Amino acid sequence: MFELLFYAVPAVMLAGFVYAAYLLVRRARRISRTWTHGLTAEARCLRMYTTTSGGGGDTSVRTTLHHVYEFTTRDGRTVRFEEEDGPATVLEGDFVTVRYLPELPQRATARPPARGRLAAGTGVGLVLLGVACTFCVGFMAVAHMMFTESGGMMP
Repeated sequence: MFELLFYAVPAVMLAGFVYAAYLLVRRARRISRTWTHGLTAEARCLRMYTTTSGGGGDTSVRTTLHHVYEFTTRDGRTVRFEEEDGPATVLEGDFVTVRYLPELPQRATARPPARGRLAAGTGVGLVLLGVACTFCVGFMAVAHMMFTESGGMMP
């Protein structure tokens, strides 16, 4: 029964890493599709604010810039959306060009197309998740070899 922990915990972590990789690829595909096939509209920045996280003990503080935009789709619907990590040069009241898919206007983006940057970020994320997955599989393999060699004599 004790050995089960050495398989179950890494397996759950492995499932989480695989799911994170799926979400990362899905996000990159959605953004790329929005840049390629999306419609453009003029949006107004309604609000700009920052949030902070971290800073406990010796950890660094991470500041995230948020923008709230509002635009009107081609079929006349008014859509409001929030985007993180936008440019600090966009202030409240500024007008920007947004891209959106007609079926998902609430998933619009004000970021200009940067396919190389998107590919690089997605690639780095997938490599890190791949290393984590490899570690989990390696850990389970080593644990299996140890339990097999000991013949069940471990506590």
